[in-house]
Amino acid sequence: MRDRLSALGLDAIAELTHFACTSEDVNSVSYALTVKRAVENVWLPALDAVIAKLRAAAVEHADAAMLSRTHGQPATPSTMGKELAVFAWRLERVRTQIAASDYLAKFSGATGTWSAHLSADPDADWPTIAREYVEGLGLGFNILTTQIESHDWQVELYDRVRHAGGILHNLATDIWTYISIGYFTQIPVAGATGSSTMPHKINPIRFENAEANLELSAALLGSLSQTLVTSRMQRDLTDSTTQRNIGVAFGHSLLALDNLRRGLGEISLARDVLLDDLDHNWEVLAEAIQTVIRAEVVAGRSSISDPYALLKELTRGHRVGGAELASFVEGLEIGEAAKQRLLALTPATYTGIAERLAK
Repeated sequence: MRDRLSALGLDAIAELTHFACTSEDVNSVSYALTVKRAVENVWLPALDAVIAKLRAAAVEHADAAMLSRTHGQPATPSTMGKELAVFAWRLERVRTQIAASDYLAKFSGATGTWSAHLSADPDADWPTIAREYVEGLGLGFNILTTQIESHDWQVELYDRVRHAGGILHNLATDIWTYISIGYFTQIPVAGATGSSTMPHKINPIRFENAEANLELSAALLGSLSQTLVTSRMQRDLTDSTTQRNIGVAFGHSLLALDNLRRGLGEISLARDVLLDDLDHNWEVLAEAIQTVIRAEVVAGRSSISDPYALLKELTRGHRVGGAELASFVEGLEIGEAAKQRLLALTPATYTGIAERLAK
């Protein structure tokens, strides 16, 4: 900096280079600017691209009835659109928190007291001068620090980015699973090798790469948060090496976001597979039947005791088809309107307001 000032003919102010500064006065500003620009100009747009893909797919598949799987077992149906909307909803919430992050810097000397500044010029309002400088760069000003800016804003940010990464990891493993059971087919990419030895395969590499990169990113972000929250007394140097890995942590996250965006554009929903799966699992209507019976008992239109046990006896451990369920419903002691509602129900129509939720 002194050389540059000299080249510009500004030797008279050369002694102001690093005037009353500790290295953290420079570094805290630099890191805050770097991370702020990386998050706002690169990482958030990449996240937004994934959210946009999810939002579009949620609306497109809002009415695509599918068998849910709770604990890996057939459960009350939903729609693929609603399930994708859940991920968009979760990511948007965390995205809002990340977008509102603080980026703080300090500029208060060796131990945060402006001691040297006051020694040089006791009449200057150094805290105001420092605040105006830092805030003029678009950063928040941390007035109360030790030698270092305390990094709490970084801990908050990295924990939120790691949280977003956890949701994205959940998305990657769910899409991978839907592909594995045939709910999604993968669109062939011209010239791509699906498998090195099995020509019929298209491996879900986008989602696997995303999964692995999110795990690496989470490990680094977790380490950053754990280390940066602590500095012995007025300063130790553990943060120096740690912060050199911020870019690596975001880099792995960015690779994951790119893979997810591309992967979501390379899959097609197999609605016929979803409907076939539903048609082989009529027993999921047991919930509806026993709930209707309960309502009928309360309304005085039925005297059936313990409807849950009744349906458990019929369906648990058994495959029950539509005809068998219809015959069972026909024999129930319930009101005619309730009986007709149940007889009209199929696994594909037992989706509640899932379509509305997705839209």
